[in-house]
Amino acid sequence: MDTEKLRRLLTDAQSGRVSVDEALERLRALPFDDLGYAQLDLHRGLRQGIPEVVFCQGKTHEHVAGIFERLFAHHDRVLGTRATPEMAAYAQARLPDARYDPLSRLLSLSRAAPVAHTDDEPYALVACAGTADLPVAEEAAQTLDFFGGRVVRAFDVGVAGIHRLFNRQDDIRNASVIISVAGMEGALTSVIGGLAACPVVGVPTSVGYGASFGGLAALLAMLNSCAAGVSVVNIDNGFGAAVVAHRILTAARNCTN
Repeated sequence: MDTEKLRRLLTDAQSGRVSVDEALERLRALPFDDLGYAQLDLHRGLRQGIPEVVFCQGKTHEHVAGIFERLFAHHDRVLGTRATPEMAAYAQARLPDARYDPLSRLLSLSRAAPVAHTDDEPYALVACAGTADLPVAEEAAQTLDFFGGRVVRAFDVGVAGIHRLFNRQDDIRNASVIISVAGMEGALTSVIGGLAACPVVGVPTSVGYGASFGGLAALLAMLNSCAAGVSVVNIDNGFGAAVVAHRILTAARNCTN
């Protein structure tokens, strides 16, 4: 249950539209729901502003679908990361409204209307070095979008053709937070870090030839960036970067209200 849903329930109970007993019944499952194979954290949306997200990798198809069903009984939106096409097909057979994006590998279910954004609203810029980094970049961008954040994309702007990045300097200058996704030597993040005034979240990817060591070279390069104000998440962790960016965007929106 998220903050807004709880607020509506308490308001309805206060006005008499919902009885006290009915309100208690809806709250009875808090703070978690024990499925036997999973204990769902139903308070996370109240604590952190976003509900629990399902990490699908390693789970059975039945467990993914079952977790989605139970979370959707308590929340208006459910998101799963690292879902395979087979997992998604199984979940969609039980939950026809579920949506799957094979590029980002995100599985989602929502009864809430999409958030409308204005041009003066704070935004996150999601930049990636090359097309091979798109799965991780889209995981970050679509996660942010799912959480209600405004997202601007700058894709295929790596240092091998750095003029492409310079063409996006207005987007860099006006962003409230930037997610920089890069494999190989991970140089894009340092370059963006040297141009941007806002926080920069580096996401190293496992893209590259042998000596990139599955993203380790990019990870170490970002950790050793000479540009101040750069933080780094784990290899291929677009979701983790999106959560950081979401919190920064939330703070920026609160400051402008």
